[in-house]
Amino acid sequence: MNKVYLLDAKHISAQKPLSEEWTDAPIYPSGSLSSFTPSIDPDYAQCFAPNVRRRLGKLLKRALLASRTVMESSGIACPDAILTGTGFGCVENTEVFLEAMTFEGEDCLKPTNFMQSTHNTIGSLIAIETGCHGYNTTYTHKGVSFESALLDAFIRIANGHIRNALVGSYDEMTPHYRILLNRTDYPGNAYFGSETALSAILADEPSEGSKALCRIEAIEMIYGKSPQCIATALQRILCRAGRSFSDLDAIMTGLNADKANDAVYRRAEAELFSGKPLLQYKHLFGESHAVSGLGVYATAVCLQRGSVPGFMLVSDKKFRVDKLRDDLPAKTILFYNHCGGKNHALILMSSCE
Repeated sequence: MNKVYLLDAKHISAQKPLSEEWTDAPIYPSGSLSSFTPSIDPDYAQCFAPNVRRRLGKLLKRALLASRTVMESSGIACPDAILTGTGFGCVENTEVFLEAMTFEGEDCLKPTNFMQSTHNTIGSLIAIETGCHGYNTTYTHKGVSFESALLDAFIRIANGHIRNALVGSYDEMTPHYRILLNRTDYPGNAYFGSETALSAILADEPSEGSKALCRIEAIEMIYGKSPQCIATALQRILCRAGRSFSDLDAIMTGLNADKANDAVYRRAEAELFSGKPLLQYKHLFGESHAVSGLGVYATAVCLQRGSVPGFMLVSDKKFRVDKLRDDLPAKTILFYNHCGGKNHALILMSSCE
C-alpha cells in the first residue's frame, strides 16, 4: 500500500486567514460562551473579479480561495479527486432563496441562490475551476463529515487508485441558523459557534522540493456507544500502523466545555489514554459541524513544527488556557473526534522526519 501524506492545508477561520500565524499569536475570540464568531475573511477584491464576487456566496468564495491557495503551494494544478465534508452546506444561499420565496412569492425567484444552496455545490465549483473530471463526492455526516471525506481519499490513495486528492471541510453560520441551534442541544452552545473553510491536499508522496505537513498513517471510524468499541478501534489503528501505545506523544481532542461532549473525551482519557497529554483546538477555532477539519490541520502543523504550542495543552483545572505554557515536543499524535457520543473517528498522524 502507498503511504499517504498531508502536503499542505489552507484555512479561513476565526484565526488569521491563509496563515499559520495562530501558532505564535493566537486570537482568542471574545464574548459569551454561546456567542457567534465569524471567520476573518481576506480581501476578496484582490482574489476575484467583481462579477465573481457578486455571484458567489460567502462560503463558496472561502472554499474556492482556500483551494486555489493550497493547490498553488502544493504544486498541483488539477487534483485527481475532490472530496468535501460539510454539515449544512451553503446555508446563506438557502436562506436567501427561502426568504425570497416566502415574501415575494414563487413567480420571480432568482435561480442562482437555489443552484448554490445544495451541499455538493462546493465540490462542483472547485471542479469547474480546476478542470477536474475525476472522482468528486460530498459527505454530510454531521460532526464526522470531514473524517468521512478524509477516509475516502486515504483509502483511494493508499490503494493506488489515485495519486492525490483535494479534501475540504466547509461550514458557515448565519444569525437565523444560530437561533435554531440555540433551541437544540447542539454541543456548540456551550462554546462559541464558528465557521470553517479548510482545503487540504493529500498525496502518495511529498511534492518535489517541498516538505509535507505530516504523514497520515491510519484512520478508523466506528459507530457505537460502548467504550470497548473505541478501545478495539484504538488497538486496530495502532496495529495497522505498526505502532504501540507508547509511541503516542499526545491526543488531540474536540473538548469544547459542553458537559455531554466532554464526558466522552474524559472517559476515554481515563480508560484509554491514561498518561497521555490531551490537546485542544476549539478554543481557537470554535465549534461547527466541520471544525474537525481544522483540528486535523492544527495537528498537522504541530507535527511539522515538531512541537505543540503550550496554549493547546488541556489544563486539569480549566478548559481554556490563555497563558502560554511550555511547548510539548511531538512526533506522533492521535486525533480523536466524536459526534453525539456514537460516531467516533481516530486518525493517527506522524511527523515526516
